[in-house]
Amino acid sequence: MAVNATAGAPPISAAAQAPSRYIVPVKGLWVVGGALALLVVSVAGNWKWALDFLHVTSGALWTSIDLFMGFVIGPIMGRLDPPARVGLTKRLMPQLLLIMPTVVLLTLVSGWQLARKIGFLQVPYPQHWWIVASFIVVGVLAIMAYAVLEPANIIVLLELRKPQPNVRLIQRVMRRFVYAAGVMGAMQLAILIIMTRIATW
Repeated sequence: MAVNATAGAPPISAAAQAPSRYIVPVKGLWVVGGALALLVVSVAGNWKWALDFLHVTSGALWTSIDLFMGFVIGPIMGRLDPPARVGLTKRLMPQLLLIMPTVVLLTLVSGWQLARKIGFLQVPYPQHWWIVASFIVVGVLAIMAYAVLEPANIIVLLELRKPQPNVRLIQRVMRRFVYAAGVMGAMQLAILIIMTRIATW
């Protein structure tokens, strides 16, 4: 069994320490490529039904993942011992590294195109404040996804590829990841309130 390079860190099993063969699930890249191709075609063709489909499905997936990570996986991971936490991280992070940037991009681009096509960008005040609020919340969510969660994800995955991963670093980064996911889960509740309010106009 390999010994952890960080002094005083709890030992982890050889299976958990084994470096991953890939950073992202390569077999899922064709799904991402297909989704992005559909987005490009939908925007170029100004297809409302396709934009609506992409916005609803990707937005629902983004919201579901944030809520699940923030309120289910986060508390569970906090109660796991270090070897189990590392094992869960190795299986979860590659999937999220592929899924999250894709659903965020699909949601933002298709949502903007729909708002422009339907005329939501020109609604008068005070209704326009709801549009502004949605832009602010979604913008913060996107920044957190790309500037906080994805870098943490990459750091953990690169560390896990090492023969002797630094468990303390992984735990510190994962703690930040879980906290950010919890904040994003709460903000997703806010965007649900905003979107349902806009839908009643």
